[in-house]
Amino acid sequence: MYWNLRLVAARRGIFTKGELQRLLTERGYELSDATTSRLWSHQPHSVKLSELDGFCTVLGCGVNELLSRKPATIPVPGDAAPASSRARGGDQ
Repeated sequence: MYWNLRLVAARRGIFTKGELQRLLTERGYELSDATTSRLWSHQPHSVKLSELDGFCTVLGCGVNELLSRKPATIPVPGDAAPASSRARGGDQ
């Protein structure tokens, strides 16, 4: 999975962790500075639903914008083409 918090925030004119933290607090989402820093600066291993809810509310987005799947690279047994190639229609 890819964590797209900074990209989604930038598309909405939010360019710093401090701006995001302020907006979260204004809307009643109390995330610690350490948590906001971790989620702003790194690819997290886990994200709480309450954190996702806060980000979606503040950024006016859906979870599908904050999280996106990495393309599959493991071939399906009996199929020579990787899954990402099949999704594009194979070699045409």
